[in-house]
Amino acid sequence: MSLRELKSVESKLEKSIAKIRARKNELLYAEVEYMQKREVELQSDNMYLRSKVAENERGQQQPVLNMMEATSTSEYDHLVPYDSRNFLQVNIMQQPQHYSHELQAPTTLQLG
Repeated sequence: MSLRELKSVESKLEKSIAKIRARKNELLYAEVEYMQKREVELQSDNMYLRSKVAENERGQQQPVLNMMEATSTSEYDHLVPYDSRNFLQVNIMQQPQHYSHELQAPTTLQLG
């Protein structure tokens, strides 16, 4: 190849590389713009969903408050509060009500 042909090929390569870089930048800018629009859409959707969740929570709290007001003078006021440390509230001084007296054998103490 002559020097002129080499310079011609070099300039064609540089132009091709410049076109490729320009197209690459164009695609990247388009992608960034799409992502920014998508971000705005997602933020909008997020705000909408948060408002729906808050609305549902308010809707669920209202019946609970109404029920608490309605049952405040009922039989539920006399219930023993739940204690997670002592799940079964058993009075050891009472006989169990679910056993028949026939099945309960007297305990005997054997020494010896």
